[in-house]
Amino acid sequence: MTEHCCATMTSRVNFHCDHDGDPFACSDALICFSARLQEYGLIIHDGGVSSVEIRFCPWCGQRLPESQRDRWFDELGRRGIDPWEDEVPAEFQDGSWLTLKPQE
Repeated sequence: MTEHCCATMTSRVNFHCDHDGDPFACSDALICFSARLQEYGLIIHDGGVSSVEIRFCPWCGQRLPESQRDRWFDELGRRGIDPWEDEVPAEFQDGSWLTLKPQE
């Protein structure tokens, strides 16, 4: 489980709506977190799954971790995996890939 910068961020990232279930469908859900990319975002409630990346915690002001989006795509590319066409291995579905040794 990922540790977040403060108790409020943790509660907002882990917020669960009993009515909607999906945070992108619930207007009370504010923050999303992608463990695989190490990205935090403000949820855009427009019927889709959009968010706007944030780099600082709105509650405590702490700088959030750097996004690993480019590194994720680079590592998949080095392994010959196209995430748009190929099945992405399980270890790349969450943050566990960050501890893998890079392949050359």
